[in-house]
Amino acid sequence: MSGPDGATYDEFSLFADNASEVGLPWTGPPTVRRQSVEVAPGRRISALVWGTAEPEILFLHGGGQNAHTWDTVALALDRPLVAVDLPGHGHSDWPGDARVLDPQAMADDVAVAAAALAPRARMVVGMSLGGATSIALAGRHPERVPRLALIDITPGVTREKSSDIAAFLAGPETFASFDEILERTIQFNPTRSESSLRRGVLHNSVQREDGTWTWRHQLGRPAEASGLHVGSVDFGPLWDVLEGIGVPVLLVRGALSPVVDDADEAEFHRRRPADRSVTVADAGHSIQGDQPVELARILSEFIAEDAG
Repeated sequence: MSGPDGATYDEFSLFADNASEVGLPWTGPPTVRRQSVEVAPGRRISALVWGTAEPEILFLHGGGQNAHTWDTVALALDRPLVAVDLPGHGHSDWPGDARVLDPQAMADDVAVAAAALAPRARMVVGMSLGGATSIALAGRHPERVPRLALIDITPGVTREKSSDIAAFLAGPETFASFDEILERTIQFNPTRSESSLRRGVLHNSVQREDGTWTWRHQLGRPAEASGLHVGSVDFGPLWDVLEGIGVPVLLVRGALSPVVDDADEAEFHRRRPADRSVTVADAGHSIQGDQPVELARILSEFIAEDAG
């Protein structure tokens, strides 16, 4: 695939930019490969596998994102891990039914991929839609979730709280140029640097044969997926699932994000009084994009607790 300047797009060529932007030391390209797993006949889930050792962490991104949203966090963690493209996102196939953004159905797909790629992961990290999916994963496949970090998501998300996400995802399906698709992304992400967003759009978009650009998650999308996003699906029943999870759960919320509010955090603690929450300053909904090094520090501390 070509990039906006006509050069061939290489999804593994941007890691030095990720490191440089946040001041991480650069000693050379990390070992990362793309691998896919068949989760149903003719349908595959794709993922980025970091490192050569047994993966310690499984990452699930938010709606409209892809596995590369975790790149800077992965560099900062410097641990073997797997970042999954959720069904219908990144390089993963869309399921061809009305359950396209149902966390329960997505969790079943993720469980198959996790068993193949990260069978002994010590922690699952889920952001937004990926967080809802990880709650369902813990409920349906508890052997896959030894501890859980929820990134700016609770089952209390509503259409109102996620209205900015909805507005962004409801935009045009095609764009005349890469600059146009980037400009819209900048408009809806005021807390992020342009260089960070440019990398994100490179990973999350594709140029069509007619020269226009579209999002990867638009490709092959079934009609019933149109208009679906975090907030359009009722996550409320997941409160009971979350309450029943028998492993440690950490809630990480962005101080500038409307998606998780004080009432959600209070309900989290009411349901799980032994667990804790952390608020990240100067971060919106996508904490991994706004404060990736701080998020990596928080996750490192949380996973270290299982060895204590």
